Amino acid sequence: MKVLVSDSISPKGVEILKKAGLQVDVKTGLKPEELKAIIGEYDALIIRSATKVTAEIIEAADKLKVIGRAGTGVDNVDKVAATKKGIVVMNTPGGNTITTAEHAIAMLFALARRIPQAVASTKAGKWEKKKFMGVELYNKTLGIIGLGRIGSEVAKRMQCMGMNVLAFDPFLSDERAEELGIKKVDLDSLLAESDFITVHTPLTPETKYLINKDTIAKMKDGVYIINCARGGIVNEKDLYEAIKSGKVAGAALDVFEKEPPEEGYPLIADERVICTPHLGASTLEAQENVAVAIAEQIIDYLINGTIRNAVNFPSIPFDQVPLIRPYLVLLERMGSFASQIFTKSIKQIQIEYLGEISSVNTQALTAAALKGILDPILGEPVNYVNAPFIAKERGIEVREIKGKEAGDYQSLVKIILIGKDDRAIIAGTLLSRRDPRIVQINDVSMEIIPEGNMIFMRNWDRPGVIGNIGTLLGQNNINIGHMHFGRKEVGGIAFSVISIDAPLTEEIIETIKKLPNILEVKPVYISNN
Repeated sequence: MKVLVSDSISPKGVEILKKAGLQVDVKTGLKPEELKAIIGEYDALIIRSATKVTAEIIEAADKLKVIGRAGTGVDNVDKVAATKKGIVVMNTPGGNTITTAEHAIAMLFALARRIPQAVASTKAGKWEKKKFMGVELYNKTLGIIGLGRIGSEVAKRMQCMGMNVLAFDPFLSDERAEELGIKKVDLDSLLAESDFITVHTPLTPETKYLINKDTIAKMKDGVYIINCARGGIVNEKDLYEAIKSGKVAGAALDVFEKEPPEEGYPLIADERVICTPHLGASTLEAQENVAVAIAEQIIDYLINGTIRNAVNFPSIPFDQVPLIRPYLVLLERMGSFASQIFTKSIKQIQIEYLGEISSVNTQALTAAALKGILDPILGEPVNYVNAPFIAKERGIEVREIKGKEAGDYQSLVKIILIGKDDRAIIAGTLLSRRDPRIVQINDVSMEIIPEGNMIFMRNWDRPGVIGNIGTLLGQNNINIGHMHFGRKEVGGIAFSVISIDAPLTEEIIETIKKLPNILEVKPVYISNN
């Protein structure tokens, strides 16, 4: 398999990829049309912030399975287009946490003491001691917008410097805030009470221009603003006007909405603004950390099928992989079986997790079931990543239900396909925690090994049905691997599932349909991969 590295990463990451047996091409500085021309050759793409992976690039990526960002932000990737095409988008959220936090803190100190301006003045042969009067950080209030990994590290370090720390984060629990010794407040309170404000959120529609003329108006006069997160969180035009008016005393910016900014950009030219060229993650340690991390994640996915740190698919915690992996196989095979015997239009898919399996994060398992269901129906590639997207796009409602009781099983999973006026129920479990079995079709108990070529039949429970099928298959030189039968009552409707070593021809299917007591016949194929 081939990997394209289109932005500079540490050579150690490239070395790890090659040692795993992957073919690696390092081609940095590609123009969009150049990347589009070659992306169809590759199974994986590794980027940093320079490469823009647009919908047009993704459309040309016929073999691409994964896009790996050596770093945190993935706003330079069209995640919707990638998801629709079934491409995993992953990042390395922990690799540059400390480095980025340290840079934000360095900018905070430099801003408070006007260090860059003083350095430039002194190097110019001046001695302007009075001009560069600074302010202390001790006993000042620092407002942190976004208390994720980086924001938390900033908070811990600045508490040690004697700052009072406030935090606004809609996802911050009271317990976590208490653990960090931080006062959790709403955004308006943070804006009104903070002497310094630093942002550490991703760029999303909700955070776009979060700092603007209206939110700046709610801040203290003489506030200082630091942005080492993402360009576009701060409305730069509004910030410039606030600095000119004196409302904002100064700003420290490592990121800009357009990078690099145009020559002579007024915000950068203002002496009250200090700025760096997106250096947040630019340390030797961080670059090696993220390169190694993304290389290992790419290898895990391409070779082992394990998804970690994906932003468009639920990652499976490493310690849960042994438990969940066999269930991924079970759910996919159950889904495939269900959709092949239920040939009507699907309005709703209901997946029930009962017993031990109900305690884990089941998003990946639901995606596996959806892949199994949709694969036989659609003429387009379906995988764990795009299956939920395709189901939603086609108007299929997907519901998860969890329960502690699994009857005679440690864990039991049910897939229920619901049409306009009909439904099919398939239940399954694992034998010895690894071997997939279907144990129920509708209200009939059975034990089916879901693999390979099979014949599904609905028939009357009458003598001779099995003999007639066996004779017909023997006459056509088709060997039987397994035979599974189930009925609810003697003489009533029964189900028969026969595993065979070769697929049926249309002619044989039509012949089976004409046998006595046969009500329905469907060929079923389930891949063993």
